Amino acid sequence: MRAYLAEFLSDRRVVNLPRLLWLPILHGIVLRTRPAKSAEKYKLVWTPEGSPLAFHTARQARLLAEKTGWKVDYAMRYGEPSIASRWTKGALTVPLYPQFSFSTTESVLDVVPDPARVVREFHQHPAYISALAASVRSYWAQHGESGKLVMSFHGLPQRSVDLGDPYQAQCLATARLLAAALDKKDYLVTFQSRFGAAKWLQPYTEPTLVELARSGVRSVDVICPGFVSDCLETLEEIDIGARHAFLSAGGEAFHYIPCLNESPEWIEALAEIVRG
Repeated sequence: MRAYLAEFLSDRRVVNLPRLLWLPILHGIVLRTRPAKSAEKYKLVWTPEGSPLAFHTARQARLLAEKTGWKVDYAMRYGEPSIASRWTKGALTVPLYPQFSFSTTESVLDVVPDPARVVREFHQHPAYISALAASVRSYWAQHGESGKLVMSFHGLPQRSVDLGDPYQAQCLATARLLAAALDKKDYLVTFQSRFGAAKWLQPYTEPTLVELARSGVRSVDVICPGFVSDCLETLEEIDIGARHAFLSAGGEAFHYIPCLNESPEWIEALAEIVRG
């Protein structure tokens, strides 16, 4: 965990602070405390197959290969398997970040040997939106529909958007398209996973859910459209932490709608995205 966090938080795309300021804080404070806290959170979502993000990504690669007949491999931006260890000459790279951000997709471009062969984003691709809508409808068919739909995206420092990062605009575009596909007018867009003391994109997810409960909203559906695979941020932060916050504030029913994971609609969408 310490090695992973050191690699992740040393990336200038992720933490855009002067190195002389940030590195002493990272190595002197953050890496002395955060690994143990993160490990405790991972214990809550770990499975016999390992990390949910890892096995969902591996399955997606296998299913895409089976569907298309292409040679498909997967890699992680941080940790193993690394992009350098899996990339082959002429390969098309598809960062599984639907919405482009300098801290995510641009970071992949930094390390891919051929950045010209990269799918930069697919935040409004019809197949991606269709797959999201299908997952929501499937969930509603099994569990019923709440009055309020909350779309929670990963957060980003406000400063990044002020400097030109298109991420927030793309998140809002995804939300509008998904709501239109569902014919859902009562929805909210929020941002999660804030780190540090700086101002991040608002409204923040958990405080918004608490306020909804306190204002009388009894039931919510929550989906995380910026993640194509369930992971720590969706399973621990939302399905466990945000659920607890909403119910403790007076809410009665919290419905977490899983990520696309290995749904047939998503594998078909991924094939269409790759085909261009």
